[in-house]
Amino acid sequence: MSLAEQVGQVVMVAQSSTQASRSGRATIRRLHLGSVVLLGNSTAGRSRTARLTSSLRRDVGRVDGVGLLVAVDQEGGLVQRLQGPGFTRVPSAEVQSGWSDKTLRTRAATWSKELHEAGVDLDLAPVADVVPRSVGTRNAPVGALHRGYGADPVVVARKDVAFVEGMHAGGTATTLKHFPGLGRVRGNTDFAAEVVDGTTTRRDALLAGFRSGVQHGTEAVMLSSATYRRIDPDHPATYSRTVVTTMLRGDLGFSGVVVSDDLLGEALASTPVGTRGVRFVQAGGDLALVGSVGAAAQVHRGLLDRARSDRAFRTRVQQSATRVLELKSGQGLVSCSGS
Repeated sequence: MSLAEQVGQVVMVAQSSTQASRSGRATIRRLHLGSVVLLGNSTAGRSRTARLTSSLRRDVGRVDGVGLLVAVDQEGGLVQRLQGPGFTRVPSAEVQSGWSDKTLRTRAATWSKELHEAGVDLDLAPVADVVPRSVGTRNAPVGALHRGYGADPVVVARKDVAFVEGMHAGGTATTLKHFPGLGRVRGNTDFAAEVVDGTTTRRDALLAGFRSGVQHGTEAVMLSSATYRRIDPDHPATYSRTVVTTMLRGDLGFSGVVVSDDLLGEALASTPVGTRGVRFVQAGGDLALVGSVGAAAQVHRGLLDRARSDRAFRTRVQQSATRVLELKSGQGLVSCSGS
């Protein structure tokens, strides 16, 4: 791949879950963007979603034999993007936590098969954040939305593993989120400019879900955009080498794809859009998720300009592109023949 194509592999751009825009398809094709995330709730059902993903892949083409990866947030409860005929209604993680591990594994396999048949490769789930009882619904990103598996890190770890194993059985890759945990914060990083965790430590017991999920083969881990005062007080996790390289890669031994949360979240707003992807990749991240087409083009330009002028950064981009290609290969998106 050319350098521009490698940079494209490390950018994931949002597209509507009901109808990908003409400008979005053109931008994905022009910049060789390698992944899309389907945003917004859809009740179109499995067959219509499959037509959407198929037409999107056909229109944007392949890059040197590498196809487009399609991701979606399909956690359950309030966060189930794809609904309608052919998609089972998925209950919240709070409800799932009351099931046996075997039941959750079996049902997750069913949900996964539905996603796979709809042309989805990667589920941005499960949530591995532990929300202590002392915080509960005052935790805006997880507790208030019933997105977590509870307050006991041992239980959360078991449920995360069951979900991951079920998804794998159905052919869908998984993403643990939001490392190193959003369970103790109050604000939502999508909407609040400053979200700080003053409690979580490098070897915190509440990391159990991430540790177990990594051990059981999750393909991706999504970072939190909060700042962790007792880990790296000077950087949000998105830009923190301590969080990404020291903790996730080193302590947990994760060798897969590190995904950002939406780089357009308010918690990252103090950094120019074109610089956000650069700082994320410098920290050790691999796949920059960007919530709009125009911003994705800015992130791509920032990454490409830096890679052209900085040999060490160019090597980092190559490492990240390789990890993304390994994930794609596991999902059958890489062929020997070029486009």
